[in-house]
Amino acid sequence: MEHGAATFAQGLIAAWTLVAVAFFALGILVYVAIRSRTRRVDLEKAVQAFRSLDIEAFRNLVDSAEEAFLRNNLSPKKFREIKRQRAWAAFLYAWEAGRAATALAKIGQAAQRSSDPKIAASGVQVAESAFRLRLQTVRACPHLLTEVLLPDLESRSLPPLVDQYERAAETLFRLGRFSSIERRSCNP
Repeated sequence: MEHGAATFAQGLIAAWTLVAVAFFALGILVYVAIRSRTRRVDLEKAVQAFRSLDIEAFRNLVDSAEEAFLRNNLSPKKFREIKRQRAWAAFLYAWEAGRAATALAKIGQAAQRSSDPKIAASGVQVAESAFRLRLQTVRACPHLLTEVLLPDLESRSLPPLVDQYERAAETLFRLGRFSSIERRSCNP
């Protein structure tokens, strides 16, 4: 009887922790939505932010094989400490990728209004790719925060986010930086 109550209590604590993480993530999403409507987009800063993200470092932070290696070669206490640090760093990478994707989506939307059909078509591609990347970051951030709070849970890798980032970067760099778009068209 006592063992069942302890198991129930642990399950209840885990459930409330996940609810708290969900509310925290929802708060972050609301904050980002409100802030992104009021910020102006600087084309050069957006491209620079996108390029500055080290995707290989991010890939290493979310690699499940790397996590398994650390789990097998570190003490449980040290593993939890390292896992929290790695999950937090991955969260920050995902957050910055999301911010860059939001800025690039706005740039793509501005390019869509161009009178040049090639620039308008490129704008559609950049906006769509940036939007998909933003969705992936929105999905990844709560997962990574859960790993920060509950490092003993076995995590799964986030290849869709990494792959989408690489596709967005490829689209952006293949199509150019829309140098013919006036800066004022990038401002809401």
